[in-house]
Amino acid sequence: MLDAVLNLLLVDDDPKFRSFMRRGLEESGMRVEVVENGARAMSVLTESAPGSFDLVLLDVMLPDGSGWTLLENLRGRGDATPVIFVTARGAVEERIKGLKLGADDYVIKPFEFSELLARIEAVRRRHGNSTVLEYEGLRLDLVRHVVTCRGQRIDMSPREFELLLALVRARGRVLERGELLKQVWGLDADPGTNIVNVLVARLRRRLEPWVPDAIRTVVGSGYVLDPSASGRP
Repeated sequence: MLDAVLNLLLVDDDPKFRSFMRRGLEESGMRVEVVENGARAMSVLTESAPGSFDLVLLDVMLPDGSGWTLLENLRGRGDATPVIFVTARGAVEERIKGLKLGADDYVIKPFEFSELLARIEAVRRRHGNSTVLEYEGLRLDLVRHVVTCRGQRIDMSPREFELLLALVRARGRVLERGELLKQVWGLDADPGTNIVNVLVARLRRRLEPWVPDAIRTVVGSGYVLDPSASGRP
């Protein structure tokens, strides 16, 4: 298991492979969003806040084009998100092409899952992805699950930490209830309870002494972390 929570985007048109990968990566402590083609991948990456994804796992052959084109488009617009090609296309010239286009690694199918995890960790370390997230005065240690503000520790439960982490990673983007259910509880469907509201209220109480009113409710949409709004009327 990796030593920090990573957000990954998996781009592959094979539903069985997507299911296998998602299960294995999530069991290894990562959060995974899966898409089946290049257009959807570009849409997700464009609409997400900068830094939302730590890594993209990308197939070469996609139903609406190629992974080559997607990577070229990403790099062309200045998106430096690390990319690892995971593909059956294993010719030497293809591996060279992928790396020259800006990929960080190239893994050939079939592969040992432990090797893929090692390569993900190697890319993470090369890019200096920190095990600490900082946002508007809040500091989250992803290894020890400790939150501090201005040097003072804010005690919270593991679930409260996961909620805060999701809000911090969104970087000012509103998170809908469904997104929070998936990221914090791993639920794909709404259980019809008020668990989100209850946990948000608890987290607000935890943050109140340091960053009052930091979590805003956006009526009809969801929640957003906005510490800079503290003290506003």
